[in-house]
Amino acid sequence: MLLSVKDLYVKYGNIEALHGISFHVDEGEIVTLIGSNGAGKSTTLHSIMRLPPPEAPRVTSGDIAFRGESILGMAPHTVVSTLHMALVPEGRHIFGNLTVMENLTLATYARKDAHGAQRDLERVFELFPRLAERRRQRSESLSGGEQQMLAVGRALMSGCNFILLDEPSMGLAPLLMYDMFRTLKRLNQDGMTILLVEQNARLALQFAHRGYVIDTGEIVAEGTGLELLDNPEVKKAYLGG
Repeated sequence: MLLSVKDLYVKYGNIEALHGISFHVDEGEIVTLIGSNGAGKSTTLHSIMRLPPPEAPRVTSGDIAFRGESILGMAPHTVVSTLHMALVPEGRHIFGNLTVMENLTLATYARKDAHGAQRDLERVFELFPRLAERRRQRSESLSGGEQQMLAVGRALMSGCNFILLDEPSMGLAPLLMYDMFRTLKRLNQDGMTILLVEQNARLALQFAHRGYVIDTGEIVAEGTGLELLDNPEVKKAYLGG
């Protein structure tokens, strides 16, 4: 088991956002968390990445373990540099005043393997040829789809082998949305483990090996992607019938 979240309770101030959720991600899987807005999906990702308040909530009970070892005391930069996990946040949060190349290079700040970083850069440009074409362009001038490509590429440049994505399809046209998910599937086939939060539940479950449904801070359903697609309650609540 690569990542295990066990009986996790977290709070924003005095408000409890997660009420004892438990789930796991095995190496090489695509796992998705689906649910309505405010259910606690992004809160879960922020807690795993150990982001400090106010960006992330405070863990009050439970545990988050990576390969069997608790990471609750770990700093965010250590999660990235030592555990090789990276977050693609909702809204992308790229540096608009920097070029595409500067954004990608910035993500390598903690790396000491120049050869590996160069290899990952070539991989990013292979996955997203438009980024290669626009490498000298300021990021704020990119389209929404290109900015999402850059956000994913920046995560890959950290040297990660476990990527967490928060709403990667948000704001994308349908064609670009499917292109993004096909790219994520390709990364997974090459060995990347993926934990995905996605508002488009049907799309996420089509691509994921397994999924969990979060409702108001609790896990209310789980199963393979196909099982959840066929679950009548999930269909009614999240898949439009």
